[in-house]
Amino acid sequence: MSARRVVNVLWVSAVWASTAAAGDPQWPQWRGPNRDNVWPVSIHPERLPEKLRTIWRKPIGGGYGGIAISGDRVFVMDRQTEPREVERVVALELATGQTIWTHEYPVRYGGLDYGNGPRATPTVHEGRVYTLGAVGHLHCLDAATGRVVWSHDCVSEYQATIPTWGLASSPMIDESRVVVQVGGHNGCWMAFDKRSGEVVWKALPDRAGYASAVRIAVEGRPQLIAWTAEHVTALEPETGKLLWAVPFSITYDVAIADPVYHDGVLLCGQYWEGSLALRLNADGPPEKLWEGKRLRLLMATPLVRDGCAYALDRENGLICVELRSGKVRWSGFKLSYDKRNPHAASWWSADGMASFLNERGEWIVVRLSPERVEELGRTKVFDGSWAHPGLTKDRIVVRDDREISCLTWVPPP
Repeated sequence: MSARRVVNVLWVSAVWASTAAAGDPQWPQWRGPNRDNVWPVSIHPERLPEKLRTIWRKPIGGGYGGIAISGDRVFVMDRQTEPREVERVVALELATGQTIWTHEYPVRYGGLDYGNGPRATPTVHEGRVYTLGAVGHLHCLDAATGRVVWSHDCVSEYQATIPTWGLASSPMIDESRVVVQVGGHNGCWMAFDKRSGEVVWKALPDRAGYASAVRIAVEGRPQLIAWTAEHVTALEPETGKLLWAVPFSITYDVAIADPVYHDGVLLCGQYWEGSLALRLNADGPPEKLWEGKRLRLLMATPLVRDGCAYALDRENGLICVELRSGKVRWSGFKLSYDKRNPHAASWWSADGMASFLNERGEWIVVRLSPERVEELGRTKVFDGSWAHPGLTKDRIVVRDDREISCLTWVPPP
């Protein structure tokens, strides 16, 4: 690379980073700015129009991965099959949808079930974007230019075994490390140096599930919750050392919805056998509080507050469960219309309201409490998908297998 090219890349990166830092509250990674399903913007459901106004839309390939927004850019992954099969990482201009850069690499999905495209959401951090493809390609790209900083093929390098529905762990930045679940040989979970891409640690010989890593603090002590297809575990973040493990057998390995930690309780839920609630201790193994089919989850990570989990149950719609006792406070609020694969992306807003975007593309705003659920507003955004949207203070960006669209609830000037 010429000296002039290096200077230009560094200048573009610096300008982009300063723009990103000065922007409004956005959605730079899976589950929001702090990976806790919280969007730091107040929503006024009574102002949601019957139909949102489209700012732009453009074609895109297949994928279930969510949208990341940082600065003036939107980041998304997809799969193209013509003229050859590739996965792509695409950066778009937030204002117009214009393509800024595209990075693509060859893939072979073969018999991957629901094999339309990548599953994980890009992670944007300090001027770089981190992505994990469905068949094990891990990338760190310059967010301004799309230049490859480092990359790994987890199948060829670490003997990763691709699960039935493909790898789906959205990269998590943990201090100087990026953590992903790849199902590698003696390294189901792996941490890489976020700057150089060097392996920091490998942990667990388990089969891979689909959930992303969750960092928590138990009585001030950090733990990295790493859920596999065989165990719920906690790892020491710096070293990957196993702190504790609880067996949790998963039919068809559908460990998908992220674990959530609230009020001293860790909740993991899956489709067939139901949920497992653990009371965690800073020193020593956790205590099992309850387990069973009163709450059965699939893809949607629960919202937690007030000592309760508000979750999309396999059969009973939106359900409120006390975390410590497992008592069902209420159930039956209809969010999803898919009986086999119920789904609704969810997030809290700054004013305490909860939002859900279901597989039909309906944005539903509700007020949640342990006593009741109250619908406050509902509007049709698009035709729907399983992908999580990206959000800014006045826009929502959504995607399906054909298009990516940017819409707003703000009236035109």
